[in-house]
Amino acid sequence: MSDAHLSLCEECDLLQRSPSLPPRGSSSCVRCGHRLHRHRPASLDRTLAFALTGLILFIVANSFPFLSFEMQGQVTETALFTGVADLTAQGKAEVAAVVFFTAILAPGLQLLLLLIVLTPLKLGRGLPPGYPTLFRWFKTVVPWGMMDVFLIGILVSVVKLADMATIVPGTSLFAFVMLIFVLAAAQAALDPDIVWARVPLPDSVRRPPRVGERMLGCDVCELVVPEQEVPEQEVRQDGGEGTRIAVELSDQAFRPHWRRCPRCGDILHRRKPKSIQRTWALVLAALAFYVPANVYPVMTVTSLGQTQSDTIFSGVVFLFQHGMLPLAVILFTASIFVPLLKLLILVFLLISVQLRSRWRPRDRTRLYRITEAIGRWSMVDVYVVTILVALVHLGNLASIQAEAGAVFFCAVVILTMFAAMAFDPRLIWDAAGENGQQPDRVNTKPMALQPTQEAATDVV
Repeated sequence: MSDAHLSLCEECDLLQRSPSLPPRGSSSCVRCGHRLHRHRPASLDRTLAFALTGLILFIVANSFPFLSFEMQGQVTETALFTGVADLTAQGKAEVAAVVFFTAILAPGLQLLLLLIVLTPLKLGRGLPPGYPTLFRWFKTVVPWGMMDVFLIGILVSVVKLADMATIVPGTSLFAFVMLIFVLAAAQAALDPDIVWARVPLPDSVRRPPRVGERMLGCDVCELVVPEQEVPEQEVRQDGGEGTRIAVELSDQAFRPHWRRCPRCGDILHRRKPKSIQRTWALVLAALAFYVPANVYPVMTVTSLGQTQSDTIFSGVVFLFQHGMLPLAVILFTASIFVPLLKLLILVFLLISVQLRSRWRPRDRTRLYRITEAIGRWSMVDVYVVTILVALVHLGNLASIQAEAGAVFFCAVVILTMFAAMAFDPRLIWDAAGENGQQPDRVNTKPMALQPTQEAATDVV
């Protein structure tokens, strides 16, 4: 058995054999249910086609008018970048930076990195310098691309302005909508295994594990290697000679090993360093910002000399009063309920780990997955403010100003996302005693195979 047939679950730390997958089949961790591998037919060709199409759409979406605002004979045209520039001009540069990265830069980087990484594979040429690092960056950027959330923000903005003026969609908007689906299709078609399989590895890290040997798993490229075959990382301090990092903690199971993955170059840890402390700090900071985010107005609207300040909740009430119940529910869920729910789940997980609870570790791991999946949708209100600021700036006739509440709310969203990333779900299983003294033992049970058209079966 080689490392190619081993999977170390990144959510519960169970080492297990991976079966060969039939077309469109998938394998899941036998203990926590986390999906480990999935077979994607014709992955290289399909992903390249979607990525190239997406790059063309991305250029179009950023080159032509996005939306137009018509009021009493006056017209304002906006591009995708206009809201970022206007927020910066209004002194909300921190919000503008977040919007620029999540709605423009991150999607563009995903497409560009995909083309750079996959084109040499398709042409059968040698791998370019930094090939593994480029693909590692792609995985890092993926969670931060939020064009689908931006689209919901567009719908909410159009509804808010429907009574004030006429909104005319531009060429960029249609390209942007198409780009959302194309990028999602590219991500769904991509099989990371075909990329990582091309990266050469020394034989020492490909060998099977010995009895009782500690193994390390990379959460980026999913390589499983014997710990002793990966040298500790050398760093330089003050320009001097290399100094070996050796952090000694009393609990060996949680000692951070500063080693680089021999395939993708990511830092390998048996557990995320200081996961509990960092998660608590981020959660408490998000809780502190949550109150002013909902109390202070997120924007001030001036129309025909009348001024009105809106909070997040008043925006929900506006949609409800105008008969847009589905959008009102979406906005309330994404902007008020989801951030609070995510914080409560993280607090519950932190307390349960610190109390070394054994209560339903599989269900608690599922709760952790929920925090990762839902957090990004809270950006809806930030995008609404961005779009409205870009569209409505006609002086005393009509204008919209971003307020402090938008800054606080943006901070809440980003902090909760970082908090979910800082939390290590393997601590749930450690605290429950499931990993024991030898958390790296090879599981001899078969893994559950989940074909797309048949009931789940077991594969030996």
